Amino acid sequence: MKHLILISAMFLCALAAPAQSAGSPVEPAHAVITFDLAWEAVTPQNFSITVDSSGNAKYVSRGSAKPPEPATNEQASEAEPDYVLEFTMSGAVKEKVFQLARNANYFNGNFDYTAHRVANTGKKTLGWTDATRKFQTTYNWSDNKSVDQLTRIFAGISNTIEHGRKLQFLHRFDKLGLEAELKNMEALAQSGSLVEIQIIAPSLENIVNDTAVLNIARQRARHLLALNPS
Repeated sequence: MKHLILISAMFLCALAAPAQSAGSPVEPAHAVITFDLAWEAVTPQNFSITVDSSGNAKYVSRGSAKPPEPATNEQASEAEPDYVLEFTMSGAVKEKVFQLARNANYFNGNFDYTAHRVANTGKKTLGWTDATRKFQTTYNWSDNKSVDQLTRIFAGISNTIEHGRKLQFLHRFDKLGLEAELKNMEALAQSGSLVEIQIIAPSLENIVNDTAVLNIARQRARHLLALNPS
């Protein structure tokens, strides 16, 4: 499995947010938020996350951010398929995501920072859809605090899932490599760069329960499991 070049450094975040006020609007029964990131300098080069107001979520990652081109049968057979994972977002993070979307006026507007040039950190798109509204905004970086927080949260979820994929690979093919990867994940979790660790709980539990794995790696997996939301 190729080395993951994650985008953790640009997305360090404490996930504290103000509580929803009593006068906040009630969302429609079915609202959907989407986030998409395309950045050729990292792996995965493109990922998207969709979450609805019930917390049902879907993650899709792709190796290349370039649009698909006509390919021969041989090239098509060698192409790496999209990775798709459906999961349930925790209640606390789901509520935060929808509150931030409200704060950002449901992404109705231009949130891209243009006062001066900033480093390219990928093309990002946030979208909102419900029965009466459909908005979308695209940006490289935004100084809007709600949009910035949403970017960090969704990037943290991607980090968690992609590291979980690497854990599965190492557990199967390179058990001795698990300890270094788990140590790295502990550092990322401490910095706020891993979000929704419960998504990869089954992989962590498999490591904890495998006596063929080094004890220190099992301890690190146990520590990460303890970071799950209650």
